[in-house]
Amino acid sequence: MGEVFAGRYELADPIGRGGVGAVWRAWDRRRGRYVAAKVLQQSDAHSLLRFVREQALRIDHPHVLAPASWAADDDKVLFTMDLVRGGSLSHLIGDYGQLPPGFVCTLLDQLLSGLTAVHAEDVVHRDIKPANILLEPTGRGRPHLRLSDFGISMRKGEPRLTETDFVVGTPGYFAPEQLMGAEPDFPADLYAVGLVALYLLTGRRPDSLEMVARYEQGVPAAPERVPEPLWQVLGQLLQPDPQLRFRTATGARKALAGAAEMLAPDATAEQDVVEVFDQLGPLPEGFGPDGPVGPATPGSPARVAAAAEPSPTGSFHLAPPQGAFGAPEQPGTPPAPTAAPVPPSASVPAPASAPTASAHPHAAYGPVPSPGAPHGQPAGAPAATPTLPSATAAAARRPGPPPKVAVPVLLVALVCLAVGIWALAVS
Repeated sequence: MGEVFAGRYELADPIGRGGVGAVWRAWDRRRGRYVAAKVLQQSDAHSLLRFVREQALRIDHPHVLAPASWAADDDKVLFTMDLVRGGSLSHLIGDYGQLPPGFVCTLLDQLLSGLTAVHAEDVVHRDIKPANILLEPTGRGRPHLRLSDFGISMRKGEPRLTETDFVVGTPGYFAPEQLMGAEPDFPADLYAVGLVALYLLTGRRPDSLEMVARYEQGVPAAPERVPEPLWQVLGQLLQPDPQLRFRTATGARKALAGAAEMLAPDATAEQDVVEVFDQLGPLPEGFGPDGPVGPATPGSPARVAAAAEPSPTGSFHLAPPQGAFGAPEQPGTPPAPTAAPVPPSASVPAPASAPTASAHPHAAYGPVPSPGAPHGQPAGAPAATPTLPSATAAAARRPGPPPKVAVPVLLVALVCLAVGIWALAVS
């Protein structure tokens, strides 16, 4: 089975790798679902500080994939996010090449919507590229995009973690001012959005330096396969001078909506040829759709114990009867032994805070109705043929020694008391 991290996350299989960590598919025992867990692999000061910054980012938006929780275990740390199964825009380009303009407009609208939420938190992403833009597996339906990987993002005004002459980001997606060492700002993210859009429309990897050269004589003509209305928006996003670009993602999104309405009917028609499918593949051995299966790892709680979940009323209920380690019982397997029925005369008080539970091979929270008793029979009702094994009878007796020991001791004590009273009277 996989490694259990901080007693909560069971790592299943690696699904990605970044500059400072690997991303794993992991089972979250507390939430009962699979998540994406980014495990930090380096422990130098800069990597740890970037990790702390990234895991502290909390942005709740349908088109943003931000950290949801984090955990530490000895010298290892990780944070978790929703598990997105549809791959990235890089996968989509690899599968289909150039994408239809109408489909691209939908993706760009969602990307700018998520970026609006990011910028509202005063955060500059600094690494917008196809590999960091993930997709839900929606098939041939409307795509659903999520902006991810905030590893080098920073809030405006925060101290930089790199030297002044060192540029952080992905080559090919740098804004011109980034190459000049300018402070991170929102227009740099918008420039990267324009480069991503060109990649989706043309199928060619962008080159920011080449794009700057094309603007020496003003805004160039629209590239091949880029509709003119759409180029009016992308041309402004790609202005080398940040003062000539859109200043906000909201402004760019409004302009994009107007351009999408002006596209030719064949460009806006529904595109059935583009399909976003599950890119993760099957779960590894030892894991199923409902979590790990088979024996628990050494030192980790048993699967059956993990099946107990809080009910809405605050008490606990247990999963239906199962075989060893939580695996479903196989046909023909003898039932697990249950507690013997307790007669009405044996009243064993239970703690007031004891949780209620349904009949279960591993539940010993109260009396169990005898076999054949009607469903829903109250606890304490007479059983059909009550039997009282020695272990149950011993638990039902009052505390203290048995009578065959207590009576002789009491007699000796009375004799001693009588002798003492006589001695006092004689003296």
